[in-house]
Amino acid sequence: MPAYFRIDKDRRLVMSTLSGVFTLADGLGHQEKLLKDLDFDPNFSQLLDCIHVTKLELGPEDVRRLAQRSIFSPDSRRAILVSNDMVFGFARMFVMFREAAGEKRIRIFRDLDEALYWVLPENTAH
Repeated sequence: MPAYFRIDKDRRLVMSTLSGVFTLADGLGHQEKLLKDLDFDPNFSQLLDCIHVTKLELGPEDVRRLAQRSIFSPDSRRAILVSNDMVFGFARMFVMFREAAGEKRIRIFRDLDEALYWVLPENTAH
């Protein structure tokens, strides 16, 4: 399964994980499954873990299609976790499309702790 998720209602966080070969169909399917989940709230934050992606079978038009429809609120914090330059490039393209659509709280990270700090700032305040 190239895309799966877990919803933590207490933390108001969707933790999505992508793995293996990832395609446009995988991304669109992931969005649909989230929308149908009764625990999903578009105001939740998201941690999108792409560390285990081995190959992206996506072109720029596919990334635009994935970014075209956001199922999250524009105020949701979204962190994309990447481990290599290939995935970083596609994530950056996705972020640019989302920013053009008005989303301003989406960031790319290479460090899990930093990504969690971004999506859960209230849990890290001392």
